[in-house]
Amino acid sequence: MKQPEVVTEARKLPAFFRRDLLTALSYRTAFVLDWGNLLVQLFLFSLIGRLVDPATLEGTGSSSYIEFTAVGIALAGFMQLAMGRATASVREEQLMGTLESVLLTPTRPITFTLGSVTYDLIYIPIRTVIFLTIASVIFDLGFTAAGIAGVMVILFSFIPFVWGLGMVAAGLTLTIRKASVIGGLVGLGLTLGSNTYFPIEVLPAWLQPIARANPLTVSLDAARLVLTGEGWGPVWSAVQPILPLAVVALALGVVVLHLSLARERSKGTLGQY
Repeated sequence: MKQPEVVTEARKLPAFFRRDLLTALSYRTAFVLDWGNLLVQLFLFSLIGRLVDPATLEGTGSSSYIEFTAVGIALAGFMQLAMGRATASVREEQLMGTLESVLLTPTRPITFTLGSVTYDLIYIPIRTVIFLTIASVIFDLGFTAAGIAGVMVILFSFIPFVWGLGMVAAGLTLTIRKASVIGGLVGLGLTLGSNTYFPIEVLPAWLQPIARANPLTVSLDAARLVLTGEGWGPVWSAVQPILPLAVVALALGVVVLHLSLARERSKGTLGQY
């Protein structure tokens, strides 16, 4: 009896996960540098926090600047890593000359795309939780263990939005070649146009309405509140506006990547870089 196509495609995802896990284990230096970068940021912002009046953080759910910015570092790093991986997975396959070979097999482009980020779906949320735990222990932050579950729900509603943008960048990179910087610029724009490092009120007046509508800001506001014991109310308030944007971004990413792959296939330039 022939299996449904969706089952057949889903069974390929563990192979992608195993490949990326083995790759990560073989590049230990990159792993160490990633964590070193996070800890250096944490130390740097702990020093900056000595210059910040805690009164400016009123209403954010954070009692200190390092508590405020630790969540920002965790979620912004999560977004940048997830978006970068979605773009880099396609580009790396192209540079290694394996992209065309993989897509010549009976593997759908959407399966290839999802498979390329399966490892990150597991690793990045774990990385985020471990980082917040380390920050809480080192700086004696007022985070509650009960808030971790709420943060995970926020992250999993935010992931499709990030992946959608990453797939758009990946599709553009296939067509424009040297456009891999696009994903980084989008991530930087979302980070700077949010309350990742500073409260919304210190941003320019014209940017504040945009920053409040930024999905990263919505996620950060909810994460800060739930980590300081505000319960599940902030989680549901964040998930409701994020999910529709996530669906739109993911659909746009799938369409752009599909059109880019179709274009390069028709021109016979899928393997060129």
